[in-house]
Amino acid sequence: MRGTLSTMKKVWLNGELVDQDQATVSVFDHGLLYGDGCFEGIRMYNGRILKLGAHLRRMYQSAEKIRLKPAYDPDAIDRAIRETIAANGLNDAYIRLIFTRGAGTLGLHPFKCPTPGTIIIADTIQLYPEELYENGMKVVVAERPRIPIRCLDPSVKSLNYLNNIMAKIEAIDADVLEAIMLNIDGQVAECTGDNIFLVKDGRITTPPREAGILMGITRQFVMDEIAPACGHVVDEELFPLETLLHADEVFLTGTAAEIIGVSQVDEHTIGNGQVGPITRQLIQEFRNQTAENAPED
Repeated sequence: MRGTLSTMKKVWLNGELVDQDQATVSVFDHGLLYGDGCFEGIRMYNGRILKLGAHLRRMYQSAEKIRLKPAYDPDAIDRAIRETIAANGLNDAYIRLIFTRGAGTLGLHPFKCPTPGTIIIADTIQLYPEELYENGMKVVVAERPRIPIRCLDPSVKSLNYLNNIMAKIEAIDADVLEAIMLNIDGQVAECTGDNIFLVKDGRITTPPREAGILMGITRQFVMDEIAPACGHVVDEELFPLETLLHADEVFLTGTAAEIIGVSQVDEHTIGNGQVGPITRQLIQEFRNQTAENAPED
């Protein structure tokens, strides 16, 4: 699972496998010009694609919400993902599925793009260094708030990630790898690429949809399967930053991040400054489940 993009990978592009250096899109594609499209990041462990069904449902819901009609149905994309993985000889993988609006005019009009684009990339990934999973990671609170739901529905996992990227730059400038984003009401929403949870007095809480979050697939996996397997229930509640800073434990979830503990937020130490016992328990259960028989739906 660990590594960076290597040379001469096979990419599935609009119905055929091509070498990565031949996997090109038009400069008139609205995905490039305007971030007009959607995507999913998906993981495969030991030959099984974790929650592929859930990822595909969310992908097609995102496309429907932006009125983009994909060129292929979910069954065809399922087959194409597996074909791409096989072509690259992978047993553990990170898969990036992309729908673009396709090539059109230089104007905004999305329905002047007659043929949507489809891209599937399969490779390996390491989002955070392994030592951070053991020791916890430091994060900052971004000054830039999360875009309000009424302005851009966060349930659409769109190609326009500039809000997240600008907050990510704040993290990089602070010499850390992740930033917490608040909504415009000052409540904790999510991080630039991860969902967030806190533990207080043994109780696990995470922001709900109305905080302005992407409803993460790994977030839901933790809520529905990982936490219950460890004897825990996860509650969804709105909470301010102050509540997070006084938590016993904080952890993040994401497809690429998996589950990772937070040791410090800005200058505030979380708990004893180590990865907490409940977070460690969840990490171990996640690794056990994905190593043995990762659920595909």
